[in-house]
Amino acid sequence: MASKLTTCFVCWNLSTFNTVSTSTSNRVLLRLPFPASCKMRYRTLSSHHKRHQIKKSQPSTDQDQHDDDSDHNKLPLEFDINNNPDPLHNPNPPPLAMHINGSEQAQELSGSQLEDLLGMIRNAEKNILLLNQARVCALEDLEKILAEKEALQREINALEMRLAETDARIKVATEEKIHVELLEEQLEKLRNELAQKGSSKGQGAQLHDLQNGDIIDVYPLSHNDSIGSLTEELNSLRAENVSLKNSIKSFKTQLNDVKNNDERLEVLEKERSSLEAALRDLASKLSTSQEDVSKLSALRGECKDLRDRVENLQLLLDKATKQADQAVIVLQQNQDLRRKVDKLEASLEEANIYKLSSDKLQKYNELMQQKIKLLEDRLQKSDEEINSYVLLYQQSVKEFQDTLHTLKEESKRRALDEPVEDMPWEFWSQLLLLIDGWALEKKISVDDAKLLREKVWKRDRQISDTYMACKEQSEHEAISAFLGLLSSATSPGLHVIHIAAEMAPVAKVGGLGDVISGLGKSLQKKGHLVEIVLPKYDCMQYDHVPDLRVLDVEILSYFDCQLFKNKIWVGTIEGLPTYFIEPHHPDKFFWRGKFYGEHDDFRRFSFFSRAALEFFLQAGKKPDIIHCHDWQTAFIPPLYWDIYTPKGLNSARICFTCHNFEYQGTAPASELESCGLDSHQLNRPDRMQDNSAHDRVNAVKGGVVFSNIVTTVSPTYAQEVRTTEGGHGLHSTLSAHSKKFIGILNGIDTDAWNPATDAFLEVQYNATDLQGKTENKEALRRSLGLSSADVTKPLVGCITRLVPQKGVHLIRHAIYLTLELGGQFVLLGSSPVPHIQREFEGIADQFQNHDHIRLILKYDESLSHVIYAASDMFIIPSIFEPCGLTQMISMRYGAIPIARKTGGLNDSVFDVDDDMIPSQFRNGFTFMNADEQGLNGALVRAFNLFRKNPESWRQLVQRDMSIDFSWESSAAQYEELYSKSVARARAAKRA
Repeated sequence: MASKLTTCFVCWNLSTFNTVSTSTSNRVLLRLPFPASCKMRYRTLSSHHKRHQIKKSQPSTDQDQHDDDSDHNKLPLEFDINNNPDPLHNPNPPPLAMHINGSEQAQELSGSQLEDLLGMIRNAEKNILLLNQARVCALEDLEKILAEKEALQREINALEMRLAETDARIKVATEEKIHVELLEEQLEKLRNELAQKGSSKGQGAQLHDLQNGDIIDVYPLSHNDSIGSLTEELNSLRAENVSLKNSIKSFKTQLNDVKNNDERLEVLEKERSSLEAALRDLASKLSTSQEDVSKLSALRGECKDLRDRVENLQLLLDKATKQADQAVIVLQQNQDLRRKVDKLEASLEEANIYKLSSDKLQKYNELMQQKIKLLEDRLQKSDEEINSYVLLYQQSVKEFQDTLHTLKEESKRRALDEPVEDMPWEFWSQLLLLIDGWALEKKISVDDAKLLREKVWKRDRQISDTYMACKEQSEHEAISAFLGLLSSATSPGLHVIHIAAEMAPVAKVGGLGDVISGLGKSLQKKGHLVEIVLPKYDCMQYDHVPDLRVLDVEILSYFDCQLFKNKIWVGTIEGLPTYFIEPHHPDKFFWRGKFYGEHDDFRRFSFFSRAALEFFLQAGKKPDIIHCHDWQTAFIPPLYWDIYTPKGLNSARICFTCHNFEYQGTAPASELESCGLDSHQLNRPDRMQDNSAHDRVNAVKGGVVFSNIVTTVSPTYAQEVRTTEGGHGLHSTLSAHSKKFIGILNGIDTDAWNPATDAFLEVQYNATDLQGKTENKEALRRSLGLSSADVTKPLVGCITRLVPQKGVHLIRHAIYLTLELGGQFVLLGSSPVPHIQREFEGIADQFQNHDHIRLILKYDESLSHVIYAASDMFIIPSIFEPCGLTQMISMRYGAIPIARKTGGLNDSVFDVDDDMIPSQFRNGFTFMNADEQGLNGALVRAFNLFRKNPESWRQLVQRDMSIDFSWESSAAQYEELYSKSVARARAAKRA
């Protein structure tokens, strides 16, 4: 029954999907109506079941059924994708923000992947009819169960009535039995009296008769018969009563089974909802794949044009070569004629010798003279013909040389125009920071710095050569050489500045740090100028910024009604130019020994946001995109539109990404005044006022309202936060700004996380050679003191922050369950929550010397790489997970994820036993409910596959290691969002 219902729910999703064409306002409606053939009302199965439980219920009329069906056919799921020029405008300050197109950028699919996706859809369409039939059968089975339940209820009522009647009869029989017992007592008394009077013979005979039971005279025989009949009837009633009680017990058991079926139906209803979400994701991927096909067509056309040009050049070269060959043949013929002339001249000399000897010789000489003349005429004509061929050949050679020279010049120009690919990104970032330093120190003008930055941005060969040539020269000479390169140039891409509180590896707390470095490097590789702005923490990893230096300049920024100095430090982090702002504030905002968790975090990061914008203004930067992350930099959008746009910093569009909506940065509204914002204007329901407390402001809400683009870190999480449960109070705000809100799945830095080149590993390995993974597993066992007696024992890994969001109760349960299943477990992580940290310290002490369990309650970067490489499976039982990078890294290293279906986990991990997912996409084990039973099912299935089918497990590991989780696709989606927003802004300015 459960399988039929699951099938029918999926069928309903697949069979009813249709897309309505785009209207003139770029509004796309995706409608999912109920199929009319199903004739089922759109309501929960639990309410349907309750309706059948009502006694004497009236059947619904045909008209009601028709109305219900028609209502269900009017329930589309609608997505509106519109261009929206500007977000909310402040009536007093200048315009605040702009809405953006919320459409998702399609991932680029290869031809084989596109064919697989189309084949999957065609197979799904072929099975629609069968799945609908299965759904109808399931509904008929449900109706039968409900009918049987009503019949059982009627039988129970009848049995209860019979039981009441039987109880009444038993009561009457009990009264008669009491009466008989009284008679027996009187009989006993009479016997005793007769025994005492045994003086006479008659009395003795009478006593003898009484002792033999002959009491006919005292009590008639009919009375004894009535007692016997009453006893028999009483026994039969008792037997019947026992039988009725057994029947009632069996009926109650059946009734409980029916109730259990109702509970199962509710579970299936939940599964149907999750399958609907999965179908919507597939639909969006299909639409994006169609866009990719159109892009491929355009690229094919460009490729064809290039081939035509190459063919034309080849034809021209062939023609010149053919003419040269003809000229060579003519020259050879000319040489033959000259040899003949030489022979004739030799003959003529011989004839002259014999001329005087006879007249015949004279005549012969004359004849020979005539022949020589003829030959000379022929030779002259031949020379003229040769000269014409030579001239033609020379012209062809000249034409070929001209063409070749043109091609060489064009090639040289292209070589000069093309970016220099053989220099590392650190080189260009250092050069960019050098130019910015000259601009801030007033050694070059802001306009010159902009033009030089654009050359660096394009990786121009001239500026590269100039920089290398000026290394030994003085700074003044270097500046002069650089200024000599200035010319009008256009930027090849966008200027993007990321402002954040973290960046891996210098200041990393969670996944945000990885996103800043990974996304930044990917955008940089696409030809965009990417810069990073961070606070200068006293606790950051300075060894990862080898070229860190301070600029000889101070930036003044406003805070608490006065100006404070800020020092600007520059350096490169993994090839990205990075600026560190060091506030000289008496509260020592970033000299605390940690990144977050201070009582004045709201003040610290609002100060940093204002100082960052002031730095842009004074440095003359004109970025196209300012991308701020999480609540710590969510002050940027309102500050930008309210304060800095009127000052001339007005070139940028604002993109805000919230990586976790649980952390929103709330504070009393008056706290906004410190950084210069007007709390009276912003503490309004449509701006920054917190939705739960009207006297407080919400930084994340301000980022959402005042930004042109709003993103989060996965498509599923974008849907979850728009619900009451997942939005943490911001669901209504996100729904109001849904047209500029989109979820883009994060990627990972595949250079840093690569088992084939990872320097932290004992042995490097790849998908085609997994022997290194086994060796790393043994190395980890040795280093942690785990048993290596059974090399086939699976190792389960877990690397996480121990906070409630990560499902700590399920992690604890997984430790003991792994031990029961015969595996080994390694945990790396710590908790900022004291009681959770103490709890896991107790577990660590319990297993301190155990052969199969080890807990390392800290974070160790190098050890994390080794655990990923050594693990066979990875536990990720998050209660909610915006994106999650652990599952991507574990698959990159061949550790199969065991994850709960939520947020980004639902977008990246697909169960190996899910028949609704194409086999090539199945990559792990998933469970739905955040309880021990759900985790048990997934972990047991993983252990069974590992032990019972090693070949299938090996293929699964190789498939997971081959999945592309790089930033390429995600960066392309951000690139499209940036470009569209900038294009709309420029179009609005021209209008």
